[in-house]
Amino acid sequence: MSMSESLWSVKIFRNLAMLFAFGAASAVAGPADVILQPSPAPADENSRDLFYYETTYTFDSDFKESKLGHGDSLYNDFSYDHRFLITGKWYFRAGVEYDRYDFGGTDNGLPDHLQTASAHLALEYVVKDFAGISIELDPGVYFQDNATWDAVDIPGKAYVTFPLKKDKIFAVVAVGWGIYQDPPVAPGGGIIWLITDKLRLQGVFPRPALIYRPNDDWEFRITGELNYTSFRTDDVLTTERKLQLHNAIVQYSEDRAGVQVGYSGLKPFKLIAGAGVTVERDFDFFRAHQSKRMDPAPYIRIAAEAKF
Repeated sequence: MSMSESLWSVKIFRNLAMLFAFGAASAVAGPADVILQPSPAPADENSRDLFYYETTYTFDSDFKESKLGHGDSLYNDFSYDHRFLITGKWYFRAGVEYDRYDFGGTDNGLPDHLQTASAHLALEYVVKDFAGISIELDPGVYFQDNATWDAVDIPGKAYVTFPLKKDKIFAVVAVGWGIYQDPPVAPGGGIIWLITDKLRLQGVFPRPALIYRPNDDWEFRITGELNYTSFRTDDVLTTERKLQLHNAIVQYSEDRAGVQVGYSGLKPFKLIAGAGVTVERDFDFFRAHQSKRMDPAPYIRIAAEAKF
């Protein structure tokens, strides 16, 4: 081999050695242009804004006391809430609600409408949009026509959910209260049983239900409802002499049983339609020991909710 060929071989060997050393260093150190970034914070699994609207119409039926004639009822409800994160899974929820009953039929002296305008103030422990622990106050005016100071009430409710069988059966212990409620404090709660991934029994009063969800978009329910709210009335001068009241409290209730279908394919909205029977409607003037009930009648409902 000539001298020039030897020098050329030495140069090639040296360059190959330098490339090998650089490659080995790169393999140990990682790609030279990678900049380490902190891990992204996990996404919040709970919705912050909650919207609900409902219209329920119960068809005409007779009062059990024939002197009062007959009537129908229309219920409308609107609410909006926002969750504020406190720490971990604890939230403070604040919102507003307006709901109203309108009554048609015989002009018998009973209220032709009852309404509420209230706030929501709640402390909750929320997991995957489900509040497992909650204590809520709903201060507001609960009235017929005049929103006076003596129409102010601060009803509330509290409940806690805990497992009886892991990921399968849960118990709910609840209580509700109100200044003008009869009784002033009432228990609630029940059992939630996850029968399968698609079927669950939500046997929790005042709204028990058997719920089937074949997929993420559709939900079917067989449901019951016990709806009780107290209101301050104005003049109640009925066609019955024994019911002549001024500025009285009435606890109005509608107890229902029916079926309901919900569609969630238009995110973040869920559209709801339902029908069934309002088993009983009752104007209960409990302080005057007078209760005016109505016969069963069919009802229909449309509603929408959004969580985002």
